[in-house]
Amino acid sequence: MSTSLKHKLLTVYRIIYRIIDLYAKTALIAVIAIVSAQVVARNVFKSNIRWNQEVALLLTIWMAFLGISIGVDKGLHIQVELFYSLFPKALQRVIDRLNQVLLLIVGAFFTVYGVKLVASTTQSTLTVTKWPACLMYIMIPVAGVCIIYFVILKMLGIRDEKPDQKEGESQAP
Repeated sequence: MSTSLKHKLLTVYRIIYRIIDLYAKTALIAVIAIVSAQVVARNVFKSNIRWNQEVALLLTIWMAFLGISIGVDKGLHIQVELFYSLFPKALQRVIDRLNQVLLLIVGAFFTVYGVKLVASTTQSTLTVTKWPACLMYIMIPVAGVCIIYFVILKMLGIRDEKPDQKEGESQAP
């Protein structure tokens, strides 16, 4: 694979990773602010913020699905290590490749059925905010595409660098 293509793929990877990272940080702060505002409104002002639960749930669902894609990228998904280390290296490589294929299937499942779920909920609305119900599920196919991209990079052996590392920075050991 040419270094130019590798560089472009890694650049796209870093951009995706930074967007997900920035979103997760922002959404977490927003959820904390929304829930805190609801607590203050309920306990101090004896009132209620009607939309708080829907918006906090929406942001949390989005964080969860994008977190799944980051977990796949970092290898944080469920693995059984008990016997794996006892296997010969050749069998470990086969198991690793099988794991990557299974993750590709999961990514494809998220993408295909996520798109179908989004399409089937476009006419529905959320109860309080009246936003399209498809917003609740929009991150499922996005996470699926990210999973597929991250796994393909790993399979090609070009996903070795830290995603939050800027061009020209050296990696810490």
